[in-house]
Amino acid sequence: MSQYWSSLVHTLTPYVPGEQPKLQQLIKLNTNENPYPPSPQVLAAITGAASADLRLYPDPGSDRLRETIAAYYSRESDSSITPQQVFVGNSSDEVLAHTFQALLKHALPLLFPDITYSFYPVYCGLYGITYRSVALDADFRIQTADYAQPNGGIIFPNPNAPTGCLLGLEQIAALLESNRDSVVVIDEAYIDFGGASAIRLVNRYPNLLVVQTLSKSRSLAGLRVGLAVGHPDLIEALNRIKNSFNSYPLDRVAVAGAMAAFEDQAYFEQICRAVIATRDRLTQGLQQLGFFVLPSAANFVFARHPQHDAATLAQRLREQHIIVRHFRLPRIEQFLRISVGTDAECDALLTTLAQLAGQ
Repeated sequence: MSQYWSSLVHTLTPYVPGEQPKLQQLIKLNTNENPYPPSPQVLAAITGAASADLRLYPDPGSDRLRETIAAYYSRESDSSITPQQVFVGNSSDEVLAHTFQALLKHALPLLFPDITYSFYPVYCGLYGITYRSVALDADFRIQTADYAQPNGGIIFPNPNAPTGCLLGLEQIAALLESNRDSVVVIDEAYIDFGGASAIRLVNRYPNLLVVQTLSKSRSLAGLRVGLAVGHPDLIEALNRIKNSFNSYPLDRVAVAGAMAAFEDQAYFEQICRAVIATRDRLTQGLQQLGFFVLPSAANFVFARHPQHDAATLAQRLREQHIIVRHFRLPRIEQFLRISVGTDAECDALLTTLAQLAGQ
């Protein structure tokens, strides 16, 4: 029935998300979900929000959540962040989608790394945005000097995905200094696992937009809440797109859960420390098995074995009910991206890999 499709649909190559298998007794290390549950305060807030008030529309601006986020990042970044500098949406993917439409569609090409979040070229295809990929260096790191070229905007994750490599704030500031006429978007889905947020730079650089998610470090991938922080003019552009698309992106339950997640700082810090500790153990264990592992500041590691094909390892792990992510892409086809699970899950992975790598 494709004769009914619009011409645009025929040209699209959609994003392929990580597999969500239905198998039982599965060790799932392929989609970078947090292995720990949300804060008990979050679950209580969600339960409380499931009331008769669900018959009413939510606040279209999610004002209370934006106030909570602004207060949180004012404390964490030693900057004065106002609610007018905060945008929220139904997942960071939706926030990014609005960002591509509102801020990154220009005559000059958008720049992003050649190895990065694979949704970026999908958005470009969907919205008719010209882009140019900029190669990571031989160590799979972003070199900011390579972005000193005419552009209609710059976007990259920090830490980068799927490599996990982190760019420091001094390097980001240098990039912003040399690209003051373009919007620079820092996608910080994994920043809480080892980096400093660029939100502390937004008041110095009106061309900076920082995008984050509650899916990873706050264990809320199922709630679908994302946010952006930047100059009020950038936020106004996002609101114009949002209000031309869906005036109510966040429901009452999502707002309540998200607010509680930002209010329970002790639980958040505890979970981040646990993931970081397990990541370090996992990295050491992989290295002892002969794997090369890139330095990671995320809740995953990116690793290859010089003597074993990555696709074969991924398939053989799957046969043992362990799922990891393998990308059939140039430069990284021999790497596996392995999400950090619990200590028990990572120990089971290492035991299985020891058996497979020894064969």
